[in-house]
Amino acid sequence: MSLHSSFLFKSLYFSLLIILIIIGITSPSISAQGPPSPGYYPSSRFGSIGFDQGFRNLWGPQHQRLDQGSLTIWLDKSSGSGFKSLHPYQSGYFSASVKLQPGYTAGVDTSFYLSNNQARPGDHDEIDIEFLGTTPGKPYTLQTNVFVRGSGDRNVIGREMKFHLWFDPTKDFHNYAILWTPSEIIFLVDDVPIRRYPRKSDATFPLRPMWVYGSVWDASPWATENGKYKVDYRYAPFVGRYTNFRLSGCAADRSSGGSCNPPSVSPSRAGGLSQQQYSAMQWVQRNHMVYDYCSDPKRDHTHTPEC
Repeated sequence: MSLHSSFLFKSLYFSLLIILIIIGITSPSISAQGPPSPGYYPSSRFGSIGFDQGFRNLWGPQHQRLDQGSLTIWLDKSSGSGFKSLHPYQSGYFSASVKLQPGYTAGVDTSFYLSNNQARPGDHDEIDIEFLGTTPGKPYTLQTNVFVRGSGDRNVIGREMKFHLWFDPTKDFHNYAILWTPSEIIFLVDDVPIRRYPRKSDATFPLRPMWVYGSVWDASPWATENGKYKVDYRYAPFVGRYTNFRLSGCAADRSSGGSCNPPSVSPSRAGGLSQQQYSAMQWVQRNHMVYDYCSDPKRDHTHTPEC
């Protein structure tokens, strides 16, 4: 090889090396696109059921369609729709795969949650997964919340933790789950823990039986940027799709034959999270959490001693 050819070769080599370094710096890595593996996948441990095996319509039947065990509900100017489990539960693992409406969805609340609000009006408990609608170009907000003995006509003590997801929830179905046991509440998205709420006292933890619900409804006063953007029914219907329901736990009425041993979502039957699951949860909270009630200086934390 001539001296000139050697010089050209080295120049091309170093140019290519610089380009690769730049690409490596500016291109998003796999870990930046999604959380690290939790190492354990509880959704595969619980069998799924069709909607009519575990639920019934609660309101808005004309805005509910069932197709081979999967459910579609929608909101328009006349009504939204909601559903409720056939049985109350004392504890358990509850999940559904959900696909959300794209486009303008401001003010719309699409939910999957536990509650005893019908049995205990004004004094109910609740564990929420809520998808708060948005305006085009902005992400959905996934809100998790825990109520203990509070509702709209009493002193509401919300315990909200909000996230922007690492994927577009309108493109495909994703699994959203709540584990509720006598010692902890864990929220999971596609088997990745995003929040753990431990029982620190009886006063700050829901202990009474609850049913499993889902709904789509107009929450214009608060849902999108604190009510800045309202539901615009020109974009209706606003559709929520649910499938792969899982109800596994202790049925409070004991008539459904459910196990009365609270399940676990970690490799340990004792509950809690493995170190790998905890690391995945930390990643989500570090990169995708957008609100934590315990860190809000405007909140009166005398009402939330668990913080």
